[in-house]
Amino acid sequence: MSSAHPGSSSGAAAQALNGQHPELTYADADSEDELPGAQQEQQLPEQRQLLDRKLSLSERRNVELPHLRMINERTPEERSSPVDKGTPSPSEAFAPGLRRNSISMPSGINALDLEALRLRHQMQPQDALHEEIIVDDGASSLGTPTPTATTTALNTPDKASSSINFANANASANDDSDDEFGNARRPVHRDRFRSRRRASIAPLPALRLNSKEMLASDFDSHSLASNQASITSVNSLASLLREKMQAFPQLIRKKKRETKDYKIKIFVIIMFFIIIFLIGYAYVAYHQQVLTRSYFQKIKFNSHDRIFRILSHEDKEVISGQLGVTLGFDTAPFHCLEEQRRSDGSVCIEWNGIARLHLNFEDKGVFRCYTLQWQALTPGLLPTDCYELKRDNGLWFGGGVTKGQEWSLSYANFDFAPYASGDSKVHQFGNGVKRYFINSIGVAMQVNERTPLQLGVNRTENRFCLRAANDEFTFVNRLTPLPQLDYRICTTEDMRSLHMLMTQQSLWDGLKEQEFKVLHSLLEEPVWRIPHAETPESLNESAICDYSESAIAMGLGHILINEFWQENIGDFTVDKTRFPTMKDTIDVLHRRGFKVVLTIQPFISTDSANFKDAVRRKLLIYERHSERSIPALTRYKSSSSAGVLDITNNASVPWLLEKLQRLRDEYGVQSFYLDLGTGYNLPHYYQCRQTLDNPDTYARLFTESLEGAGLMAVSTASVVPKPPTFLSTPPANATWEGLRETLAAVLNYGVIGYPFVLPGVIGGDYLLQRPLSKMVSFYSLGQPPLPDPELFIRWLQLATFMPAMQFSHLPSEYRNDLVTRVAQELKDVRQTVVIALLKKYLNPSMNEGLPLVRPLWMMDPHDPACLIVSDEFSVGEELIVAPILHAGREEREVYLPQGVWKDGIDGSLRKGSRWMHGYRVPKDKIAYFRKMPDNTRF
Repeated sequence: MSSAHPGSSSGAAAQALNGQHPELTYADADSEDELPGAQQEQQLPEQRQLLDRKLSLSERRNVELPHLRMINERTPEERSSPVDKGTPSPSEAFAPGLRRNSISMPSGINALDLEALRLRHQMQPQDALHEEIIVDDGASSLGTPTPTATTTALNTPDKASSSINFANANASANDDSDDEFGNARRPVHRDRFRSRRRASIAPLPALRLNSKEMLASDFDSHSLASNQASITSVNSLASLLREKMQAFPQLIRKKKRETKDYKIKIFVIIMFFIIIFLIGYAYVAYHQQVLTRSYFQKIKFNSHDRIFRILSHEDKEVISGQLGVTLGFDTAPFHCLEEQRRSDGSVCIEWNGIARLHLNFEDKGVFRCYTLQWQALTPGLLPTDCYELKRDNGLWFGGGVTKGQEWSLSYANFDFAPYASGDSKVHQFGNGVKRYFINSIGVAMQVNERTPLQLGVNRTENRFCLRAANDEFTFVNRLTPLPQLDYRICTTEDMRSLHMLMTQQSLWDGLKEQEFKVLHSLLEEPVWRIPHAETPESLNESAICDYSESAIAMGLGHILINEFWQENIGDFTVDKTRFPTMKDTIDVLHRRGFKVVLTIQPFISTDSANFKDAVRRKLLIYERHSERSIPALTRYKSSSSAGVLDITNNASVPWLLEKLQRLRDEYGVQSFYLDLGTGYNLPHYYQCRQTLDNPDTYARLFTESLEGAGLMAVSTASVVPKPPTFLSTPPANATWEGLRETLAAVLNYGVIGYPFVLPGVIGGDYLLQRPLSKMVSFYSLGQPPLPDPELFIRWLQLATFMPAMQFSHLPSEYRNDLVTRVAQELKDVRQTVVIALLKKYLNPSMNEGLPLVRPLWMMDPHDPACLIVSDEFSVGEELIVAPILHAGREEREVYLPQGVWKDGIDGSLRKGSRWMHGYRVPKDKIAYFRKMPDNTRF
């Protein structure tokens, strides 16, 4: 077809060189009228073909649209001409990445001087174009270029610009640096003679820049401008949108692949650390398995890191810890030499020149006991064994009263302290100690008396430790050249039976009938301690008689007179000035039904006449590193300077017993209260004729020496005294805190094997509003003032269910109907309920060492709730008491073990194994529950 305007091809080229586009008509335009006649006749067959074909989109919509020609569309002349099989068709040469559009080429395209247009284009300044990277699978491998097919597109005549594009069909196939198979693409330069119109029709495929995908139109300003200037048809717009939508899934797939790669990296890192952990765990487990050996079937001991474990009959771990904590790990252990081994079958392991360990086993049927003994071989080494306090390994009890009054050692936290009797307000342990510790899952420890034992509990590291270490007071006497730690561990399935094994001792041995009657009288009758002030002058015969007359209304009992019956401590004779008719006074008390008890002490005041006699006879403890004639002095209560009888001197006991027997004969005194103080009341630089294991050995020897003299109670102990001797609780302050300390002391002393405990005075032994910096025994403290009525009532309610009761203030002093009525009701409860139970469980306590008043876990050691309840207790196994221990409260939480229980307040039946929340306890009542037969029904 030719142009409608006359002019040669050179004229059209000139217009193109001048920046003007020639006005070109399209093949489907109605232009027959404008053609000459000859040409019309030539076009007549073509017009008939146009009429025969289907109307175009522009004809149907009556709009001017560019017509596109299909690449593989052939003209009639092409159809009639033979096809060259060697020449690829336009459709075959068309690049796979280009869009295939149906267009009609503008007429007069052959009239354009393309060479002139190219020269004109090269003469104009051009922007820098990006490089494209293409690859042809066949050509890249051979190093030969791929033949390309070119297409030409011109803009419509009515537009302001036209563009001619000669593009490589393969240039738009792919723009990634690598193809999808990872083959490197070779860079080629884009044909710079590419029109913007062509770019809009066939946009570049998506490129990958900076690990992100974007279309070519996102960064190609030429393509963007071309899109805005050249999209003139609905077909082109729809095609462009379709291309955008087709590129979107590819973008999503790329992002998913990136996300997948990120997850793979995380997975690889996690797997790396897991493998490292497994390798380390396998290494440790292997070495533990290799180094851990079994001893006596149930002991697992790794001699390298000294991890020690004991297994039960079911091979379940019951206790674990680390032995020899202070040894270090730089020395390898080995079996002892032949001369160091023992013939008792024990295992001997030695760390060369550092320490030696002996392990032994004793089979007692259901009980299995293991003995461990450490011997230090180098100075400065302190043998230390630590055991875990894990909750799943049960709770540890023992140690007696500790500073802070923790119910269980598992809740305590203190540094290493010498295990010796003392004042729990100043020292770590109280006046009653016993080297016995028990665990709720059936493990018990007992430490040898000759071991210089120091105990520490570390809640941070969750362990408690035993250590053998000498010091300058408690364990100043070195019984061995270097410290030795000697103890045994026993295991069984039942905590209660294990407690019976560890504390078992026949308290009946050597018990006389009269002593058994005294024991019963202490359970049935209260102790009446005569009130006194801080000085001896406050106590006289009148005070004793008046007090006994007031007390007789509450019942008979034991009249306890403190040390002020003497002029000076250590006289062991009645003060004739204040007690001129002491014998007559005591006779009156006997006729009233009271038993008189005098307080004696091992201390002899320097003001006493007996002090000179004792020094002359060398009966006193003397100063260390000095002559025996120089006594060691100390201070105790009202005596600011006093010597201490040396109980290891064979002459001291007969000297003392003679004076006590004179008192019995002259005044008819039946028994004595032995006020020993504590281990810390001995002179600091004490030295006895015979070496003591520790200060508590002194109290044990003194108590044993006076068993025949009739001891009602002792103030301190390290072994269970022979009945009817009771162990007193520490002096209690007349406060609510003192009330709680009294209950804790009774229960803790029962746990470590003291069945007969004498609580302090109802209402408190003294009153101090300030913290103590020294022991109570350093002060001469008088009777406290009359306590608050509520405190007195609650204290009286608690004492009603104790093994023994002790009064100083009488209920009648309040002149209060409520106090008087409560006292009478509690007296009836004790006479009808409590005393019968105390007598019933007296024989088991004498035979098995079980206390009369017990913590709940002794009733049911397998009940977890019983282990943690510290403010309830049982009398035997048939009575549970839940006292009120805080001011102003009239309700509390109560836990009842399994069984059926009868409420002591309202008589109702209560089901066990459950908590009762908000249980009401009026001021004049105490919550107690009696166990009923198992077949009792509601």
